[in-house]
Formats: sequence, C-alpha cells, structure tokens
Amino acid sequence: MGKVAVVATVVVAATAVAVATVVVRRRMRSGGRWSKAEAVVRELEERCSTPAGKLRQVADAMAVEMHAGLASEGGSKLKMLISYVDNLPTGDEKGLFYALDLGGTNFRVMRVQLGGKEARVAKQEFEEVSIPPHLMTGSSHELFDFIAAELAKFVANEGEGFHLSDGRQRELGFTFSFPVRQTSISSGTLIKWTKGFSIEDAVGEDVVAELTKAMERQGLDMRVSALVNDTIGTLAGGRYVNKDVVVAVILGTGSNAAYVERAHAIPKWHGLLPKSGEMVINMEWGNFRSSHLPLTEYDQAMDAESLNPGEQIFEKLISGMYLGEIVRRVLLRMAEEAAFFGDTVPPKLRIKFILRTPDMSAMHHDSSPDLKVVGNKLRDILGITNTSLKTRKMIIKICDIVAARGARLAAAGIYGVLKKMGRDTIIRDGGEKQRSVVAVDGGLYEHYTFFRECLKSTMTELLGEDVSETVALEHSNDGSGIGAALLSASHSQYLEVDES
Repeated sequence: MGKVAVVATVVVAATAVAVATVVVRRRMRSGGRWSKAEAVVRELEERCSTPAGKLRQVADAMAVEMHAGLASEGGSKLKMLISYVDNLPTGDEKGLFYALDLGGTNFRVMRVQLGGKEARVAKQEFEEVSIPPHLMTGSSHELFDFIAAELAKFVANEGEGFHLSDGRQRELGFTFSFPVRQTSISSGTLIKWTKGFSIEDAVGEDVVAELTKAMERQGLDMRVSALVNDTIGTLAGGRYVNKDVVVAVILGTGSNAAYVERAHAIPKWHGLLPKSGEMVINMEWGNFRSSHLPLTEYDQAMDAESLNPGEQIFEKLISGMYLGEIVRRVLLRMAEEAAFFGDTVPPKLRIKFILRTPDMSAMHHDSSPDLKVVGNKLRDILGITNTSLKTRKMIIKICDIVAARGARLAAAGIYGVLKKMGRDTIIRDGGEKQRSVVAVDGGLYEHYTFFRECLKSTMTELLGEDVSETVALEHSNDGSGIGAALLSASHSQYLEVDES
C-alpha cells in the first residue's frame, strides 16, 4: 500500500473516531441532561406529595382556623365574614326579581320570574355589558351612573311573561365580587378594588348607597334587597335546586367557599339571633395558610413576586390563575439547569403567566399517540419546536403533579368545612341520617376534567366509602347570577305580607 493510501486510511479512521467521540459525548450530555431533568421532576413530586395523612392535617387546620375566625375579627387568616344572609331560597318564592352581577370588566343584568313550588323559574332573561376601560379608573359617580343607565334600559324592555305585582317596587340582588365589609343584608362598604379597577372615591363608601343614588338619578324605582358575593350566590342557587346544599365552593380563576353556620356558633355575632337560627358565612378561604401545606420553591418565588405577597396562599396552590404558572416555573428551571429544551433557554419561557391553566389542561388531556396537542402548545405559546415524545411525556407528568396537588388540597379544604359542620359522619347529632351537597362553580372545576375527577376521588378517600355516599359535589352553573335574584326574593321587603 502506498504512503498516500496509508495516510488516507489513517485520516478516515481518525475522523470516524472523532465523530464517534462527538456522538458519545452528545449522548452522555443528553443522558446527563435527562437525568438532571428527571431529578427536578422527582424533587417536585416529593415536595408536592399529599398523602391522606397530610390532607387530614390540612383539613383539621382549616377547621381550627374557621373556629378562630368566627370567634373574633382578625382572629384568623380566614376572615369568616358574616354575610347577613339568614334565609336561603326554599323554592316557594314568587314574583319578579332582578340581579346585577359585577365582578370584572363585564357586568350582567338579569330578570327572573319565580312561580313558587310548581313553576319554579318560570322565565329568565339576561344581558352582558362591557365596562369602558376609562370608567374602571374614573369616579364612582361615572361608573354607577353607567351601570344604572344600562339597568334602566334593561328594565324598559321587560316583555311578556314578566309580571310585577301591583303597587310593588322592583327588587334587585346585587352580586359585587370585590372585598366588602358588609353591615347588613343590603349594605356594605368597599374595602379595596381588585381586577383592574381603581376608583379612589368609592373606597370606604357603601356600594349599595352609590348604586341606589345612581338609579334615582336615572328615575329607576328599584330597591337593592340583597348584597352578596359570587360564592354566596352559588350557595343560594344550589339550595334553590337542592335543599341538601350546605356548602358552596368556587374553583375558577380564584377560589372561595361559603357555608351555612348555626347562628349561636358565631361568638363574634352580637346582634339578635335570626329567626332561622342560621347564618351564611363567607369564608374567604383563599387566604388560608398552614404549616401542613406542601409548598415548593416555585410557590414561594411566585408568591414573593406577586401583587399580594404572603396573602391568598391557599388560592395560589389550588386555583386556575396559578396552576399553569407553577408548571411554567418548573419548565424554566429544567431549561436553565438541565438544558431541557436545548442549549439556550427559550425566551418566551421567561414570561410570567404566559402558560395559562386552560393550556395546561389541554396538554394534560392530550390522548393522541404522539401527544400532538402538547407539541403544538409548546410551539405556539412558548416557541419551543421539535420536542421528542419523551419530552412531551415528561411535561404531562409535571401537569399531573401540579394539578393533583391542587385538587387534593381543595378536597382537604372541603373536608375541613364538612368536619367543622359535623357533616363528616352519616348520623347527625339528633340521630337522623344526613345528606350534604356541595355546590361547586368555576371554570377550573367545570373544564379541567382531571382536576375535577381527582377532587372527587380524594373526597371519597378522606370521607371513606360509607360517608362519601351521603356527600355529593354538584356543579352549580352560573349560581352567582340567578343566586342574587333568588336572595333578593328570600329577603324581599314584601316577604311578611306574602306569608300572612
């Protein structure tokens, strides 16, 4: 063999060795990256762990905080607000009632014709109105004038099938989903605005008085007979359909719970005990916190960077506003520490709240063989292309961990409320069997199937098979709208006239 041939052979061999070495190194690096990524997910799983024993501790802590919040103002992280709702709908309500639901950038107006036990909700109509952005930061006068004008237009179109009894004033249930210090069933002062509203001169004012003055300026003869928040409305709407409803839970963008308490079990209540002997309590449970909650570094960082650090800790673990963001933070750490998506961190992955919970839910529910939905979401939202099936499966696993923790903690919260009420057993104090229904509303519960099913199975796990047969979770769609109209009926100024 000539010298040239020998050199060529040596070069080819050397090149082959070099290529092989690069491939091996790449594989080793890839293997190293993968094991680092797996370690991040393993650690997440350990930190998010919610065994039944831990959930029982969370439930017990919830019940303890409920007692403390009922005993005194500021006695607990749970506000346990007295709603002044002492009569929930019975189904006997009759007449025409209105509702106004203000809780965001839109508000809804609704009218309902109630026909008593036989006809129930005989007819209902509603309209949704967008609030012009400048009114969200203007004056109280301007906002309430706009709302009252739209309400007056809606009343003017009262058509067939709606009848107001002679000589009666129209009555309205007002769902106002902002923090309010309630002073009676039909009055409450605004503590602070949220959700993009910032109207300084309304803070500290009675929102019912503001609305009433605006209605008078419009020449609209209408009385606000009930001021409620969306959770109380959900409870009322649920009770109207099913007399066994005793708790309402919102699992949507945010989270809250309300329940029926015995009036004599509220030490901070100093008024006359209501005739019904009951009082609905708005827990504001999103603010619950306990050393038993399984918090991770992702939760702590998200809380520290939030608009309300140290507040709404429970809500930040279980509600739709935050689940997708927790998943994003885990993926970012994997991209930074394990080069999970390649050598550079995808820039969009650094954008807070870019991964919304509905997108997380769509990925989680992907049943295609190649997890196509996961691939598309990563590409369209985060700009991450060419992901392997192995990578997509890992992302499903992260969704599993975060959603399961949220659902199981929400179940522990509900279990704690039932425990406080003495409804975690089959037999009541009096010896008779009891059935308890929890009315649940909110997009997270309605649309995130894995979350909903996990919540239900965890309730069974905590209650046990026998008791769980007497406790039901029922979807109460749009309780807050119709619930407000029903509460205006059950707290009508004409109630005693009708009963006599």
